[in-house]
Amino acid sequence: MQSNSKVDVVTLGESMVLFQPIGEKGVKYESLFTKSLAGAESNVSIGLTRLGKKVRWVSKLGKDPFGDFILSTLAGEGVEVSQVIRDEHLPTAVYFKETKSYGDPTVYYYRKNSAASHIHPSDVSMDWLVGAKHLHVTGITPALSESAAAAVRRTMELAKEMGLTISLDPNLRRKLWSEEEARKVLLSLIPLCDVFLPGLEEAEVLVGPQSMEEYGEKFLKMGAKVVALKLGAEGSIGFIEGETVNAAPHVVHQVIDTVGAGDAFAAGFLSVFLDEQDAMTPSSLEKALSRANILGALATQFKGDWEGIPTVDELNALETGKLEVKR
Repeated sequence: MQSNSKVDVVTLGESMVLFQPIGEKGVKYESLFTKSLAGAESNVSIGLTRLGKKVRWVSKLGKDPFGDFILSTLAGEGVEVSQVIRDEHLPTAVYFKETKSYGDPTVYYYRKNSAASHIHPSDVSMDWLVGAKHLHVTGITPALSESAAAAVRRTMELAKEMGLTISLDPNLRRKLWSEEEARKVLLSLIPLCDVFLPGLEEAEVLVGPQSMEEYGEKFLKMGAKVVALKLGAEGSIGFIEGETVNAAPHVVHQVIDTVGAGDAFAAGFLSVFLDEQDAMTPSSLEKALSRANILGALATQFKGDWEGIPTVDELNALETGKLEVKR
């Protein structure tokens, strides 16, 4: 399927159908579940679209009702899905999320041998990237299979050749691969990215215990032009050559669901980076981090991966102090 439309961002990765228990009994005993869309890259796609950017999401889906649901949901949010590959023989992945009154939600993946896990470098096409300015990928897709990891690398290399900037969120998922495997692959991808978006724990997994300043210095030396280190309730810290910028957290009083917060952070950061990337200054870095902190915090206020991401008008009201957050 051809697409000649211009987009700001291309994202590549697996999306799944998410089932969550309606009641408080948990996955084991609950008989009723809600159905929605989930996936790091599609979360970022929806977030950026709501913030006024044009986004193309690329993946491989089964030719099944779940795949139809994912496409219709993304298209309904304004995300371009013209380059998605459909596979008649492999299924669309699903997963279940169990929210408890303490700690992070527990997730149960059913994505082995999914259509997206079989994406291959031979699937990668210039058509994915035509008309785009930026590519966003995460460490989840390379964790799915060796062919998926190779496809991500090939897409990043092609994006470089075509003059796109690239962002990488490690998005470490220990249920998908070991820390050793993750470290090897992710460290090899950092030199291909312009923006690196690790969390503090992920940074430690990649290069061992360091100070935050040492993390920034190391990742910049590996090739990233901008590093945004997520610090959770402590806000975030950003690094460009010769400069370090701290951004205070956006305070919320109750955390409902942490899943998707990092993706919302990425969408917020990239929405500023895309406008400022030709001359990323300390002031523009601070703006990007502050917006990212707001979106990351808001994502924890909703039981869903992306439903709580604000529109650009809502965000503007928040940034100017004209909208009170009550949840």
